[in-house]
This record gives sequence, C-alpha cells and structure tokens, in this order.
Amino acid sequence: MQSIMLALAFAGAAQPNLPAASSDDESAQAPVASQAAGDVGQDRDETPATDPYPREAIGEGQVVGRLASTRWTEDWRAMADQTKRDDFLDRLKFLPLSDDGEVYLTLSGEIRVRSDFLTNTGLVERPTERRDRLRVIGGADLHLGPNVRLFAEIAHGGLDGRNLTTQQTNFKNDLVVQQAFAEVSGDIAGLEAGARYGRQEFLDGSALLIGSRDFNTIRFVVNGLRTWVRGSRVRAGLFDFEFTELGAGGTSDDRSDDDTRFSGVNLGFVLPTDMFGGSKLYFDPFIWRLRQNDLTWGPQIADDRRLYTGARLWGSAGPITVDWNANYQSGSFGDRDISAWQVFLSQTYRLGEDRTAPSVGLRFDYGSGGNGTSGTGTLRTATTPYGINAPFGYQITMTPTNLLAVTPGFNFQAFKNLSVNLEYQLSYRPEETDAVYRPINRPYVGTDQVSGHKVADMIRMQTRWNITPRLLMGTRTEYTIARNVLTRAGYADSFFATAWLSYRF
Repeated sequence: MQSIMLALAFAGAAQPNLPAASSDDESAQAPVASQAAGDVGQDRDETPATDPYPREAIGEGQVVGRLASTRWTEDWRAMADQTKRDDFLDRLKFLPLSDDGEVYLTLSGEIRVRSDFLTNTGLVERPTERRDRLRVIGGADLHLGPNVRLFAEIAHGGLDGRNLTTQQTNFKNDLVVQQAFAEVSGDIAGLEAGARYGRQEFLDGSALLIGSRDFNTIRFVVNGLRTWVRGSRVRAGLFDFEFTELGAGGTSDDRSDDDTRFSGVNLGFVLPTDMFGGSKLYFDPFIWRLRQNDLTWGPQIADDRRLYTGARLWGSAGPITVDWNANYQSGSFGDRDISAWQVFLSQTYRLGEDRTAPSVGLRFDYGSGGNGTSGTGTLRTATTPYGINAPFGYQITMTPTNLLAVTPGFNFQAFKNLSVNLEYQLSYRPEETDAVYRPINRPYVGTDQVSGHKVADMIRMQTRWNITPRLLMGTRTEYTIARNVLTRAGYADSFFATAWLSYRF
C-alpha cells in the first residue's frame, strides 16, 4: 500500500502523450489519437542521414509520443525550449551541461506496483497465490555532443505475498544495473552508422522472438556490441551478445553469462508505399546464432547450438495491420541434429476510419515439437532466444514449443483513454508423442505419456487506462480451461488476475 501511495503522489499536472505498447509491455501507455506526426520522441536523429530510415522500424522499440518503454529511444531536445515544458519534471529531460546545449543530460524513472492473483499456479492444484511486486527504475542519458552518448539505468525489484511459488532474481532483486552502455554514431556518406557497447535492451525483431519480458520485474537485457548502418530504405545491423545472469543482492553479483552467446545479422527494407493502394510495410530478414551451454531437453543435458534463419513482414495497409514471422532452426544439441520451425501470423482489421475505431483480429502461432523428452533422434523442439510468453498465456503457462494456438480477438475503446482487449485462445500440441511445454524448455510432466492434441482453452481480457499521460493503470484476467492432454496428465483449470499501476517520467 505504501508503494501505491508513493506512485500516486507523483501523478499530478498536465503531461505528454505516451506510446503504444507491445503485448508484453505493461508500462508503456496506449497512443492518443490526436498525436501529431512530429511530436517529440518520434525522430531521434542526432546524426540523421539525408533521408533517414523510418524511426519506428530501426529495432529500438516504438515511440509514438514522448515516452517509450526503452528509455534511450526518447528524444528530449525540444525541452531546451522552456515554452514546450508542461511541468517541472520536463526540466529533468534536458539539463544542459554546455553553453551551446550540445552536451546535456536526460533523467528518467519509473515506479510500478503490481499484484497478481493465481489459483492452481502452474495448472497444479494448490493454495491460491498472491504476488505483490514493486519495480523502481532510475536512468540517466548523457549526450556528449551529437555523436557520443552514455546511458545507465538501475532497477530494484520487490516481491511479497502469500503462498509464493517463485523467488527468482528477475522478480525479487535488491539492485540491478539494468543497462549501461556507450554509443557512437555519425553520418558517413549520407548513411547513418553507429555502434553501441555494454549492457542493453536488444529488441530488433518480433517480441515473440526477442522481447524485454516486461512481465518480469527486472527486464531482460544482454551484454555486448550492436552496430548498424541505415539508408533511407535499407538498413543492416550486426550484433554479438551474452545474456545476463542476475544475482540476488546488489549490483556486484550480476554478470555477463559466458555460457550463452547470441549473435547475428539483421536486414531491413522499406516496401513501396503504393502497394495495396497505400501501405506502410517493412520486410526484415535475419540470420541469428544462439549458443547455450548445458541446456536441458528432457533427460539430456548438452550444449545447444541453434541457427535461426527467418524473416518478418509487418506494418499496415489501410485498415489492415499485419505482423508475420517465420523462422527455421537448425544446428545441434550434443550429438543430435536440430530441425525446428516457428510461424507467427498476426493480423487485425479496423472497423472504421478513426484510429480509435474497434478492431477484430486473429493470431496463428506455431512452434514445432518432437523428441524433446525422448533423449534420442533429431530434436524438433522450437524455442526462442528470449521471446515473450504473455501472448500465449497471461500467467506464463505456455511457450511456442510443440504448440499450435489459434486466437481470435476484439479490441475497442470503452471511453477516452481506456482500451479493452478480449481474446479466446485454442491451444493444441502438433506432436502427440512430445510433451506440452512451459517457458525455459520445461515440460509438463507426464504430458508426453498421454494421448491427444487439445491442450487448453484460454479466455482473457486486458484493459489499459491512461489516468494521466504519465500514469497508467492496467489489468489482465485469464481463465485457463485444461483440455484432454492436460487433464489426462493430472493438471487442472486455473484463474489468473493482475492489476498494476505505473508512473513514469
């Protein structure tokens, strides 16, 4: 309660518009229909090319106002003009450290309080669980002229409740250096080029494959180097990262995990805008390599070497919005070959001309399975580098491994600044001889020993209410109906509800 009152105490005054949120991003607010295309944060072009690549498609998260979930994507140079500041906190967004304003500091922060209510956690009959969680983040973005910047962000995660089934370090952590990197960028022959080194969020791809995992209290970050070059219609990027292994204490026990390595190349193309009578579409091929030592699949522990070859087509054409992803996974797991597929197809249709008009949608999600629990043969279990799992189950019960999910949905704006999303998910397993999986390659014990394909049905609802432009209240509710595969293995229905309050500046 004290945490909630602390968050509310800051929620005053008129504030700027906020960005759209991904399905896993609980902190970013929904866009306001009246936003102008040139609003602050839309065009972070410190060293712009002659005709820069669209900022929403460079793989740094979406910014549709002044705030973004990934805070270093924001551009606050307009706050140098005092007439554009809405309140005293805007003063913290541009603190000049040189007379010409080329050297300046931007401060940011977030307080999120959240409470989860779960029955039969993990689909196992057990006492009702309540998780009370607190997230506190503080960040500083130092710009040393137009070509160099330093960014740092620390975070605290608190956890309390009743009948807790998790004490993981990404839920409960005294203090974490969440991000800390240096960046150099510049204009080379009309192209924007740059490099970023250190601990950072890397989101250049579908969130179903690589996401911030905002469901956690401490967000997912990687350590290493990202480079890029961008023209007006084509871009390319190279990266080489290790994951982060979090300790439970202060900042000194968080380390770069030598047992993981994630590297690859990303490309991007702006498709012609006259397609389909007018569109805004992007095509992003990629080749990634993920090495994870001592990974567990069923009874076997071995090194997993996985190569991802795939592409993403996403954007909008009139009232239709699409996000289509496909990837093939090859490589080796110990002395076994890997051959797996994932396909994610999401599309929505807006039922009106206005941006706030209701929309209907349909998602088709597939992740192959096979030999995940047998310990022999070609491994056909698909997995993601660090994709989000909330779209497959709000209580993180499912992951796109041996999963086929079909999810119709309906989204509408109940009243100004309050949006509602309704979904019904039908979940199946494609390979009957393999298990049903939860995140981190964990099988539901016994599901590989029972027959059937139908796993579960999920009824869910999400709401987002922008109380003020900096203060968001959100809710998620979900009822999971266990079907024949789960019930035959002894699993039960479950109910999940969560509410959170997030204040950001």
